[in-house]
Amino acid sequence: MGRRRFVARGVPGGYRIWDNHGRRFWGDLYELCPDDLLTELNGRKDPARISALLRRYRALKR
Repeated sequence: MGRRRFVARGVPGGYRIWDNHGRRFWGDLYELCPDDLLTELNGRKDPARISALLRRYRALKR
Protein backbone atom coordinates (compact mmCIF):
# COMPACT_ATOMS: atom_id res chain seq x y z
CA MET A 1 0.00 0.00 0.00
CA GLY A 2 1.31 3.41 -0.93
CA ARG A 3 1.25 6.64 0.95
CA ARG A 4 -2.20 7.72 2.09
CA ARG A 5 -3.63 10.77 0.39
CA PHE A 6 -5.70 12.04 3.33
CA VAL A 7 -4.42 12.11 6.93
CA ALA A 8 -5.64 13.73 10.15
CA ARG A 9 -3.39 16.37 11.64
CA GLY A 10 -3.72 17.75 15.12
CA VAL A 11 -4.21 21.50 15.18
CA PRO A 12 -5.15 23.83 18.04
CA GLY A 13 -8.77 23.03 18.87
CA GLY A 14 -8.98 19.59 17.25
CA TYR A 15 -8.14 17.91 13.96
CA ARG A 16 -8.04 18.92 10.30
CA ILE A 17 -7.79 16.62 7.29
CA TRP A 18 -4.61 17.17 5.28
CA ASP A 19 -4.57 16.34 1.56
CA ASN A 20 -1.05 15.12 0.71
CA HIS A 21 -1.75 15.33 -3.02
CA GLY A 22 -3.07 18.90 -2.98
CA ARG A 23 -0.86 19.93 -0.03
CA ARG A 24 -3.63 21.78 1.75
CA PHE A 25 -6.28 21.24 4.40
CA TRP A 26 -9.56 19.68 3.30
CA GLY A 27 -12.90 20.12 5.08
CA ASP A 28 -13.73 21.54 8.48
CA LEU A 29 -12.10 21.53 11.90
CA TYR A 30 -13.14 18.44 13.89
CA GLU A 31 -13.05 18.11 17.67
CA LEU A 32 -12.70 14.32 17.46
CA CYS A 33 -10.45 12.50 15.01
CA PRO A 34 -12.65 11.59 11.99
CA ASP A 35 -11.32 8.02 11.54
CA ASP A 36 -14.38 6.76 9.60
CA LEU A 37 -14.18 9.68 7.20
CA LEU A 38 -10.44 9.17 6.60
CA THR A 39 -10.97 5.48 5.92
CA GLU A 40 -13.64 6.28 3.33
CA LEU A 41 -11.58 9.06 1.67
CA ASN A 42 -8.55 6.79 1.36
CA GLY A 43 -10.60 3.74 0.38
CA ARG A 44 -13.77 3.39 -1.71
CA LYS A 45 -14.55 7.14 -1.98
CA ASP A 46 -18.33 6.59 -2.06
CA PRO A 47 -19.85 10.11 -2.34
CA ALA A 48 -23.03 9.18 -0.47
CA ARG A 49 -21.08 7.70 2.44
CA ILE A 50 -18.69 10.68 2.55
CA SER A 51 -21.66 13.09 2.66
CA ALA A 52 -23.28 11.12 5.49
CA LEU A 53 -20.04 11.11 7.48
CA LEU A 54 -19.55 14.85 6.94
CA ARG A 55 -23.08 15.50 8.23
CA ARG A 56 -22.43 13.27 11.24
CA TYR A 57 -19.20 15.02 12.20
CA ARG A 58 -20.74 18.48 11.71
CA ALA A 59 -23.59 17.51 14.02
CA LEU A 60 -21.08 16.46 16.71
CA LYS A 61 -19.68 20.01 16.74
CA ARG A 62 -23.03 21.49 17.80
